Amino acid sequence: MQRHDSILPRLAIIALTTLAVGAPARAEDPRQGLWPSEVFNQKSQANVAGKFDYYTMVMSWSPTHCVTAQEGRDEDQCARLDGLRYGFVLHGLWPQYEKGYPEACRVGRKPFVPQPVINSMLDIMPSGGLVIHEYKLHGTCSGLDPAEYYQLSRQLFTSVRVPDRFKNPFEMQFTTPREVEVEFIRANPWLRPDMIAVTCGGPGNRLRDVRICMTRNGEGRACGQNENQQKLCRADEVHVPPVRSTRREDYSASPNKLQPKRDRGLPRPRVLESPARF
Repeated sequence: MQRHDSILPRLAIIALTTLAVGAPARAEDPRQGLWPSEVFNQKSQANVAGKFDYYTMVMSWSPTHCVTAQEGRDEDQCARLDGLRYGFVLHGLWPQYEKGYPEACRVGRKPFVPQPVINSMLDIMPSGGLVIHEYKLHGTCSGLDPAEYYQLSRQLFTSVRVPDRFKNPFEMQFTTPREVEVEFIRANPWLRPDMIAVTCGGPGNRLRDVRICMTRNGEGRACGQNENQQKLCRADEVHVPPVRSTRREDYSASPNKLQPKRDRGLPRPRVLESPARF
């Protein structure tokens, strides 16, 4: 027993010496050389272009954005001189995981969006900056080049019929997230309640967007955990600003502010009562 006891301390000393000699003097920053998506996304190992579970198509309610649009920006969307007013516009087509999502995936080329592609989308995405941003952040993860990505985006956006209630309304509306979903399901019989979600926020719980989940082939499918309705909009009632709304308009103040100077000749907005609850 005495012989073995004398050997053990020496073995321990040898092992500690070996570890000390082999240990690096300073660990390198593991984030060096990584794309932002790989640094901030905890699932960076799955953050690969073309590897995702489904698409979420985000249809933004343009008047909500225009209420707070900044001076000198978004003129083509919010302060047009040709009388055109946007209702639902395409915000983006987002590749999603069942839980979580990829962003700014690394591709073998610079994520550059050609000007002809940008121009081709301005009727449904009325901001060139948005077109560029959405491809860099989300389109790169689709595995498609810009032309292919936006061709698919247009196809899916135009496949959804906007309910009559939300086509160019000049009235302020007050409704519920559930009613918005019901209106879309009525207009698109292929939709199911688990395929759609509504987002709201800001003063008065304004309607922000409608999100519809789709397969890679553009067919409706159940949403994942990202579109949890309780997280996107908990409000019992949402405010839907009218399409004639432009930046800095405040319908809660003087009624005279409801009619922007550039909309002379159009009917004055009124409050549209919500239909019976579903």
